[in-house]
Amino acid sequence: MDSDRMFGLAQALAEAKSRQDVPAAMKLLHEEMVLEAPAFGSVARGLEENARALTGFFTVFPDYDVELEGHASDGETLVCWGTVRMTMTGPAFGVTPNGRRAELPVFIRFTFKDGLIASERFFFDLAALCSQSGVSTDTVLAVR
Repeated sequence: MDSDRMFGLAQALAEAKSRQDVPAAMKLLHEEMVLEAPAFGSVARGLEENARALTGFFTVFPDYDVELEGHASDGETLVCWGTVRMTMTGPAFGVTPNGRRAELPVFIRFTFKDGLIASERFFFDLAALCSQSGVSTDTVLAVR
């Protein structure tokens, strides 16, 4: 798959997620989709788990918004970087957040299969999110 097509899919996914539009996001994902968020220690496999994961994520971060600012590809894998903005609502992860919107750099690695997104590995700094949200990183790590 060419780089432009890969980035087009990643951008469409970013836009759907920024609208909290789970059905639109799901149309971009391969049936074997694997979503990993190492900061949260979470992995969702398959469309059903991914739909549940996104729905739960948007419950905790109802104003999630991601802006992809750049990307690179080797023809099989796409890496994007940008900024994520989101407000942790509470109580979540056993903490009560301060209600302020966090802004963090994000790095996302995508793979593709059959013209769809087959995997997404979403990297951000959990400690920065917790700090901006006024919660203990240790508590979040203990209950994630």
